[in-house]
Amino acid sequence: MIARSKFYKFAFDLTNYLDHPVNPYKGLKNIPKSIWLLSLATLINRSGTMVLPFLVIYMNRKIGVSPTAAGMVLMVYGLGALLTSPFVGRLADRIGSLTVMRVSLICTGLMIILYSFITDYNLILIVTFVWSVISEAFRPANLSLISFETSTEQRKTAFALNRLAINLGMSIGPVVGGFLTQIDYSLLFYVNGTSSILSGIFLSFIKIESQSSENRLEASEAKNSTKSLLNKVALFSDKRFLFFMIALIPINLVFFQFLGGLPLYIVNELHYTEATFGILMSINTIMIVLVEVPLNNAMSNWDDRKSLALGSLLAAVGFGMMSFSSSLIWLVITIVIWTFGEMIFFPSSASYSSVISPEEKRGEYMGYYQMVFSFGFMFGPWLGAVVLDKLNSTILWGGAFVLALISTTMFVMMTKKTEK
Repeated sequence: MIARSKFYKFAFDLTNYLDHPVNPYKGLKNIPKSIWLLSLATLINRSGTMVLPFLVIYMNRKIGVSPTAAGMVLMVYGLGALLTSPFVGRLADRIGSLTVMRVSLICTGLMIILYSFITDYNLILIVTFVWSVISEAFRPANLSLISFETSTEQRKTAFALNRLAINLGMSIGPVVGGFLTQIDYSLLFYVNGTSSILSGIFLSFIKIESQSSENRLEASEAKNSTKSLLNKVALFSDKRFLFFMIALIPINLVFFQFLGGLPLYIVNELHYTEATFGILMSINTIMIVLVEVPLNNAMSNWDDRKSLALGSLLAAVGFGMMSFSSSLIWLVITIVIWTFGEMIFFPSSASYSSVISPEEKRGEYMGYYQMVFSFGFMFGPWLGAVVLDKLNSTILWGGAFVLALISTTMFVMMTKKTEK
């Protein structure tokens, strides 16, 4: 009965949004100015992001390596991100998230431009690792800063706004990138690198001195009273957070197929062009731009864990349906389904991670959260490429269905433990 009444409440809230389309983003009015500035910088950067979505195809078609070897490049990128995340979280706590973000964006732009001149596979692996370490330093620092700048009530909407900026930019980058590949693949690197540098310059000219300063001061004042407790409670003894991290692994492997299995499946197996792949991916990003914020506002009263379970279930259905048909219409339907899962899942996962993390160690905890995200980045695209190369697409999408269901079950278990 409780679950049913909450479902009815969510349906009622969502209906209210649909009945009043003049202001579907009303939940954004209370978001601090600092978050809007961060989102604008993210928008500038993501509008030029086009190398990663096409990297596995670039390696396969232009560098001339096998799909498995192409997937290995993304695996190395994920390894760099995996190793970077926890250290960046601590670094952000020490020198400030904004400083980390500025340096990351500018140096990333320079690395991406350099990348376009390298053709040796082994050297590409090395440069990819360095690129990843620099680039992925941005994410945990950004998550940490958003957490400090917002209250608990604002946080899920703030994370949704951040993803709105990411996906508004990504609705432009891959589409433009798909057409640039028809001219010269090098253009992907020049445009991507320039947009990253510009966003870093933009962040260098803004100051954020609102709630973050107050929250850091409060954390500092609380340090003496909580230090002994925090020293005793290491991350791996925090069973709730550890179980959450483990539950995130299977579903992250699934979502990262959009960088590995999905482009290879659409371009190599179904024989659609890179431009078509870019357009299909724009469906995902445009949906997120139009729907994610009002959807998360409508679900603001939902327990994050229930949102995680629903998001994972939709991802299981969407990716699992991929192998049933090769028509464009069917591909669009599957993308729509797993995009709804993505829109529900990622803001809730970031929100839940920040909620259960100690305030004084929030940057570190968000770094570990990002590390699990990076683990998915490391193995997801590579695993998808290997399965397509050595086995077939039916096993790939069937496996994605099973992995997503595993995460769904674990999130349901998290909810049940609380109810007991």
